[in-house]
Amino acid sequence: MRRAVAALFALLLASVFLAPAAEAAPGKLTASDFRLRESAYNPVISKLDGILGTVPVSAVLDSANRTGVSCNPGATHQAAAFCWNSGDNDTTDWYPQGISTTADAYDNGQYEGRTALFTSWYYAGTGTNKGVRVSFVDYSTPSTPQYRHVLLVEPYTNSAGQPDYRPVAIHAGGIFTYGYYLYVADTSGGFRTFDLRHIWSVKTGDNTKIGRQSDGSYQAFDYAYVLPQAQTFTDSTTNGLAQLRFSAASLDRTSTPDSVVVPEYNTDGTGTRVVRFPIDYTDRKFAESSDGYTHATEAYQVNIPSMQGATAINGTFYVSASAGSGTRGSLWTFTSSSGPTKHATVFPIGNEDLSYRGPQNQLWTLSEYPGSRYVVAVTPSSF
Repeated sequence: MRRAVAALFALLLASVFLAPAAEAAPGKLTASDFRLRESAYNPVISKLDGILGTVPVSAVLDSANRTGVSCNPGATHQAAAFCWNSGDNDTTDWYPQGISTTADAYDNGQYEGRTALFTSWYYAGTGTNKGVRVSFVDYSTPSTPQYRHVLLVEPYTNSAGQPDYRPVAIHAGGIFTYGYYLYVADTSGGFRTFDLRHIWSVKTGDNTKIGRQSDGSYQAFDYAYVLPQAQTFTDSTTNGLAQLRFSAASLDRTSTPDSVVVPEYNTDGTGTRVVRFPIDYTDRKFAESSDGYTHATEAYQVNIPSMQGATAINGTFYVSASAGSGTRGSLWTFTSSSGPTKHATVFPIGNEDLSYRGPQNQLWTLSEYPGSRYVVAVTPSSF
């Protein structure tokens, strides 16, 4: 009997020493040191409304001129997927980066009664920088959705005193919709906000022209629709803190209040941070404090390499991290008191931004490399 008890004690003792070490908590930072400042609303938008009129998001979806294809990227706990048509899958002129859905825009998961996805692409071609385009994807047929690209533009008054617009030349590493606003991460600037109530139909036929032309028409590199930048939310820091890189962004509707999660990219992960900002559902803008700034409510140093996207679901943070052109991407998870924990090779090669489609419990990402571009969702509760 004594021998049996001794053996059992030895086994239990061994199990204690062989158990995985407890995960270290992420480093907490002073969140209020990260802040955003809202600009005025662009007054040129109303002038261009008078010239061009406006079209609703539903009309853009109804005018879809491309069709996605069914595909299987083989993600871990995969819940849904599709691929772009061959032209968009293979092009080296444009690279997909950010992703959002109508579940971000409204908690019922729809915008104007439609279910859609939105993805951002930055221009990498030659000649004039065409800036950023956003794919409006009608998701009523999930495996083969129809879609159309819309060009993002910045309205301004030109040298002749006429209302005009120009391309938005940023990386657009992350996006989210919130009500009628589309927010786009500006790596070194914070956020640019685009107003979905003011989509303009413009003249097509020439892929070299942008803005107001000598004949009074408006063009956009042969894109049929443009979406104007309405405001900026410029970032800054206090107490000597290094400026945050807005490498991606996502909406968290599971927090109280709703909030926006921003991860910071660098290849080795040294000092990388994840920061949460509050956002106000009443006006769909970042929630200001009495000093006129929006101050972050959570901030962590996580040291995760190559963060491409991040979101949070019921207090757990989810991070999309890439691993170059030859290795599948990983999903990292952490909370305020534990982690980060790496779930290796979950995503396709070249994974980017994240977006949580709450009503369906789907965590969406997309991949960027030509010839292997996937749009895919996994089930986050499985990790």
